[in-house]
Amino acid sequence: MAEAVIRVARSSDRAALWRAVVELQNYERSLHDSRRPGEAIADAYLEWMLAKARGGGAVLIAEVAGEFAGLAAGWIEQEERIQETEDSNRFGFVSDVYVLPEFRGRRVASRLIDCLDPYFRRAGVTRVRIGVLAGNRSARAAYEYSGFAPYEVLYERSLL
Repeated sequence: MAEAVIRVARSSDRAALWRAVVELQNYERSLHDSRRPGEAIADAYLEWMLAKARGGGAVLIAEVAGEFAGLAAGWIEQEERIQETEDSNRFGFVSDVYVLPEFRGRRVASRLIDCLDPYFRRAGVTRVRIGVLAGNRSARAAYEYSGFAPYEVLYERSLL
C-alpha cells in the first residue's frame, strides 16, 4: 500500500478540490440540517478557502500513487476575546479536512493536519484549533488521534 504524499495545492487541482468540498459539505449536511447542498456552495467556498489560506496558511493535497486522496486547509486567525490570553487570541485554524472514502483508515487526515504545522509555526502561533460537527464521530476520533482535545463546546437549540 503506497503512502500518502502531501503537497501544496496547485491550480491544476481545482476540480479535485471542488469535488472534495462538495463531498465534505454533503456529508456534513447529512449530519446537520444547517448545511446547504455542496454543489450550491462549492465555487464560493473554494474561492474563500483559497483566499484565506494565502494569508499565512495553505491548502494541502494528499496523493496516494499519484491519485487525489484528500485535502486540508488552514490559516492564521486573530480574535479579540477579552477573557482570553494573547496567545489564545491568535492561533492556527484548520478549517477543512477531507479524505476520500477509499483512502480512509490510513492516517491521511493526520498527515495532512501535521503538514500544516510548519505554516503555523512560521507565523509564530503556539495554538492550533480545528472545528467539527458534534455528530462527526470519525473526524473527532481522527483529530484526537492527532493530539487535539476539546476546547469549547457550542450548544444549539431550535426555536422552530
